[in-house]
Amino acid sequence: MTVTPPPTAVSSASAAISVNDVLLRLSEYQLLPQFLRESIIDRAIAPITCTPEETNAAVDQFFGDRHLSTEADRQIWLEQAGITLEHAQAIATRPYRIEKFKETVLGIKLESYFLQRSRQLDKALYSLIRIKDMGIAQELYFRIESGEQSFANLAQQFSLGPEANSHGIAGPVELGALHPVLGNLLRASQPGELHYPIPLGEWVAIVRLEQFIPVQFDAAVRRRLLEELFDTWLRDQLQYLPVNQQAWLAQAA
Repeated sequence: MTVTPPPTAVSSASAAISVNDVLLRLSEYQLLPQFLRESIIDRAIAPITCTPEETNAAVDQFFGDRHLSTEADRQIWLEQAGITLEHAQAIATRPYRIEKFKETVLGIKLESYFLQRSRQLDKALYSLIRIKDMGIAQELYFRIESGEQSFANLAQQFSLGPEANSHGIAGPVELGALHPVLGNLLRASQPGELHYPIPLGEWVAIVRLEQFIPVQFDAAVRRRLLEELFDTWLRDQLQYLPVNQQAWLAQAA
């Protein structure tokens, strides 16, 4: 016996999906923010091209990741995926073109951005005792200052933070990641300088700078700052989207 599908099933399966339906589905699936971001990136890198050598390397990597080593295997895969070789090349070279965009458009800003960010990226190795009582903190400070007891021993006995497990040693840590009061104090300190107890949020802290480590503009820092500039650029571009698309972004945030 032949079973005929209900008309509604046939029509719903074969009906074209409108652009509005696609956007609605993307929003429902929480994919719209990523779609909008990637669309902005695609527009930005559209004028950027790769050399033939870069394209060949990217395509070989693209197919290699899919374990497609022969031309026949690659052609079968393209047909099954429903894309052309040119489309595969565009997909494969996209990461290269994004990196070229970062370097050509944002790389020129790196030196000034590094100078702007260096105060947050400098690191400090320091000794710390955190307690709740100012009176006890003062007593411990005078014991350390007089040499009656070591910072390490008192930190191990009295500190209420995780530094008690490391004899009071904290870091190296970026100054920008610290409480602003602590970061500024360490920046203004000399190695070995012991500070009188200071209020630090809910704590009373005794601090001594052990080592100040200025940030170096090395390859790792350069890469990090370039990514920060790219993220900032992308957030700025999102502000120019139509109001309804910005509303979708806000709902997904």
